[in-house]
Amino acid sequence: MSVSITSYKPNKLALFTAITAAMVITSGCQSLKTANATNQPTTTVQGQNADQPKKLESFNITGKIGVTTPANDTSGTQGGSAFYAWGQENDRFAIELIGALGIGKTNIEYNGQTATLVSEKTGTLTADDPEELLQKATGWQAPISQMPYWISGRPAPSDSAPQLDAQNRLISSVNGDWSASFTYKGNDKLPSKISAVQPQGNKVVMTINH
Repeated sequence: MSVSITSYKPNKLALFTAITAAMVITSGCQSLKTANATNQPTTTVQGQNADQPKKLESFNITGKIGVTTPANDTSGTQGGSAFYAWGQENDRFAIELIGALGIGKTNIEYNGQTATLVSEKTGTLTADDPEELLQKATGWQAPISQMPYWISGRPAPSDSAPQLDAQNRLISSVNGDWSASFTYKGNDKLPSKISAVQPQGNKVVMTINH
């Protein structure tokens, strides 16, 4: 899949409030209570589980995302973080990032067919999928396409070996070479934190304010 530069100006989804509000909310919500999944019985999900939350068709969330990239021949392990606001409606979404990836304020949008990224440093880039765009612009890798399912507390259709805790909540799942784990506040059904790692050393940690 090729990435191209274009003058296209996407119509943003009016699904989230100003990023400054997200930063205020997030700064007061960074202390997350981690569920002790280790000592809880787990089960493997077989197909669609009626007791699990349904995939959220629309949502507005805020939080903070941190990404670690593995060392290579020219540099050691690197990392970065950003505050985000994410608005989703069906398969369309808009993500706004601040403090982002060394390229300044960044907007990523997907209309179900084409992904668009706009930042002060890169200008406007388009590609077939948001993962390709993010890696092209920043060097980061993140399982963006799976996130709407994981944010909903359920495995993506392409996941394998998802595990549930005693409260029937998703606590781990695998998608390709990404292994994801999920943290919940108290008895909440939706995760407050998602951590995803690859064997190569890529890691994404995302806190979520629903």
